[in-house]
Amino acid sequence: MSIGIVSAAYIAAAVLFILSLGGLSNQESAKRAVWYGIAGMAIAVVATIFGPGVYNLFLILIAVAAGAFAGHYVAGKVQMTEMPQLVAALHSFVGLAAVFIGLNADIMLSSVESLKADGAQLQTLLADRALTGFGERLWLKDAVEVSILKVEVFLGIFIGAVTFTGSVVAFGKLAGRVDGKPKKLPGGHMLNLLALVVSIILGLMFMNGAGLWTMVLVTLIAGFIGWHLIMGIGGADMPVVVSMLNSYSGWAAAAIGFTLGNDLLIVTGALVGSSGAILSYIMCKAMNRHFVSVILGGFGGTTGPAQEVEGEMVATDADGVASALEDADSVVIVPGYGMAVAQAQQPVAELTRRLRAQGKEVRFAIHPVAGRLPGHMNVLLAEAKVPYDIVLEMDEINDDFPSTDVVIVIGSNDIVNPAAQDDPNSPIAGMPVLEVWKAKQVFVSKRGQGTGYSGIENPLFFKENTRMFYGDAKASVNELLTKIS
Repeated sequence: MSIGIVSAAYIAAAVLFILSLGGLSNQESAKRAVWYGIAGMAIAVVATIFGPGVYNLFLILIAVAAGAFAGHYVAGKVQMTEMPQLVAALHSFVGLAAVFIGLNADIMLSSVESLKADGAQLQTLLADRALTGFGERLWLKDAVEVSILKVEVFLGIFIGAVTFTGSVVAFGKLAGRVDGKPKKLPGGHMLNLLALVVSIILGLMFMNGAGLWTMVLVTLIAGFIGWHLIMGIGGADMPVVVSMLNSYSGWAAAAIGFTLGNDLLIVTGALVGSSGAILSYIMCKAMNRHFVSVILGGFGGTTGPAQEVEGEMVATDADGVASALEDADSVVIVPGYGMAVAQAQQPVAELTRRLRAQGKEVRFAIHPVAGRLPGHMNVLLAEAKVPYDIVLEMDEINDDFPSTDVVIVIGSNDIVNPAAQDDPNSPIAGMPVLEVWKAKQVFVSKRGQGTGYSGIENPLFFKENTRMFYGDAKASVNELLTKIS
């Protein structure tokens, strides 16, 4: 495959990636957008593998086949509720790949520097190989260009190592294998700052001729930074963390794209990095979080103890919920992670169809960070064929709660917590929430009386107009369906 064909393929793949990102902004076009992304990646992989200057093709094809099989197998086993941790795990692979490529680039650069002393051997290699991309850059003679290459290697290794360990911790927290509460070592942010300064010093030493050992140390130190940063972020902020790590992986890929001289990797990494950063910023605004605070591992915090919640939770059953729904004209359903865990989206969709068939107005209220991944609830509802036009974002529906007869909260905690407005010392103080307590009646489908993923008590559950509908969300909604024709 000639360089011209490869360049054309890369342009086509880049256009498809851009179309994919644009299409994901709308539920109706999201499925088509995913196929754009798949097609773009397929073109990119084929063009890269069969492009000029690629050797050991048989081994590469074996590796691609093994990776494709592993990806298909794992994705087929993963439930929608486990998608956030799968995304975090995939980010870790990108970071690890960036580290390996960076270290390998340094090894190859050192080898070439030694070969430059042997003019005859150098000419033989140049004659035997059609050098492109990274291969061409290995024979740089200008000191400035060599320094630029070393900066790219340093950035790729540093960002990749931070992404790798940070993503591993995020996976552990999302999968429940690591405590979701924020934890820091003594020294906290100063420790992170010291590690960053040491990494920069090692980077400068690397640029001035120090050996591979500097980049190995940078890998270890940056790995510690990634681990410590994400360990210091609490469960309430994990949706932002997933998006942030997505951005990190993009910038790591872009840095390595410069190192390899691969234009498509640069473009793709920049697209992923910038879109992830923008999404993280939007989500921080939606949660009233400071963007820099979150990405630095939770700067700031509350100044005192959270308010104590008084009262008691009052339970109800399917008959009580059905009776309230029978008398209601307007109903709002607020889905959360509990609905995803119970896989209750199909019964919820059926409940919606039956209520609408009775002439009742039924809508869904989606908080920007509902679930543990941006768009988590929208995907589940689309899977259950809930009409797009009744799925509304928080800003579109929040003002309607005072005129709503019944709100059904299914497995949500933090996004409907009035403490965000009433308690300045709450960990989620200032976070915009769905003001469901302003409705006439609120029913909360919940497994038990425990707190949510972030471990924050919810005063909503103790309010006079709230009733707790205990049990598995899927079983509870199915029981409710037997009461509604």
